Amino acid sequence: MFALIYLGKTFGMSSSLKTLCSIGGAGKYSDFFRFDWKAQRWNLIVVLGAIIGGFFATNFMSDGATIALSSETVSDLQEFGFSNIGETLLPQEIYSWNNVLSLKGMSILVVAGFCVGFGTRYAGGCTSGHAITGLSNLQLPSLIAVIGFFIGGLIMTHFILPLIF
Repeated sequence: MFALIYLGKTFGMSSSLKTLCSIGGAGKYSDFFRFDWKAQRWNLIVVLGAIIGGFFATNFMSDGATIALSSETVSDLQEFGFSNIGETLLPQEIYSWNNVLSLKGMSILVVAGFCVGFGTRYAGGCTSGHAITGLSNLQLPSLIAVIGFFIGGLIMTHFILPLIF
């Protein structure tokens, strides 16, 4: 964070998606994507590093042990119909191809993708950007955004998720 602040740069994964869209030619269709994407190349390196780091951590630095979850969490997830809880990072009840390609799975992905995309744009950044960069820079809008993310997570967990599963 210190290096980013010192160099006058801000960190956020969502801004890299804007850069990728600009590289792909989205500027022909929307003024939002018309900017000098070459000035944002450094952020794509951060994204690449996160992907490579995640791959190495998962495949070479993990012992494959079951994820330690509280018994209450396991019980709650079992009530929703999840099995093999903690054995994988991505539950098969959501992320297997059979479930992703179903009407319910595709609906969840489309609605969730829209909500994340809209929310990221509306909040001026994603959760990681606000929580890591914004809070470390003591930005009030980031504090408000993170509080909103937390409240949204609670609403999702306690009210919406039980309706979906």
